[in-house]
Amino acid sequence: MKPFSTKSIALGTVIATLLAIKGTSKKSLSSTGAITAWMVGFLSLGCGTRGFLLLLFYQVGTMATKFRRNEKIKKDADAAKSSVRSSQQVLACSGIAVILSLFHVIYYGEEKAIDFQISPKESTIACAIVAHYATCCGDTLASEFGILSQSKPFLITSPWRKVPHGTNGGISTFGTLSSCIGGLIIGFGCVIMDICTGLHVHISKLLIFSAICGLLGSFIDSLLGATLQATYYDDDKKMVYCEKKDAPSNSDRICGMNCLSNAQVNLVSVFVTTVIGGLYLGPMFIE
Repeated sequence: MKPFSTKSIALGTVIATLLAIKGTSKKSLSSTGAITAWMVGFLSLGCGTRGFLLLLFYQVGTMATKFRRNEKIKKDADAAKSSVRSSQQVLACSGIAVILSLFHVIYYGEEKAIDFQISPKESTIACAIVAHYATCCGDTLASEFGILSQSKPFLITSPWRKVPHGTNGGISTFGTLSSCIGGLIIGFGCVIMDICTGLHVHISKLLIFSAICGLLGSFIDSLLGATLQATYYDDDKKMVYCEKKDAPSNSDRICGMNCLSNAQVNLVSVFVTTVIGGLYLGPMFIE
């Protein structure tokens, strides 16, 4: 599908509109979040079929967020707010990929097979986009399923220290496995899209690459969350808070400095993994 052809523009317009309407009606997007989602959805699909990775991430992420939501709300005060994505959250999980997709269209045209021997620059951008969404999906699943783990997570900067569920920087075996699965889902999505458009695909290598990116991105997010994002805990309510203004006065700060918001942590972790994935991991795993 040629970028911004009549077909891609029509497809992007219809799907982005349906996405925004569904997100608003299901209360998974705020009003500004829906407008932003329409813009990034239209641009992503206008650039090519790999734009469907955004839709795949959105659908999987929304399902994971709503899974056993009532249990999450009892542990994490932000669980109720996180189910409604704002424009900041939408951009943090899509903005860099959209910019890379537009860059590819402007300088290299339509999508090409990921092959560093034949088209190294195009492959670098493609791997960066896959790494981007693998990070987003992996981190989302790690957060949404890790909080439901039976065992308490430990702090990534202090593995010997157990912390409450929902703590920024807290990791568990179940959450870590979920991050790999999230990366794999994006990898499978890319494989299917490329096969449908007739591009040659290194299936096993691409899946390994995407799984590692999902895991790496989740770890980077956890490291930033444990150090640069504060977490507060109310022992009476057994509740975790990410914003001091929301936490009761008797809450204790478990970890982290109050430097970055959740959306900012997501943006930084996505950016770092996107760069590493495109420049280093892609050429390493997909020749």
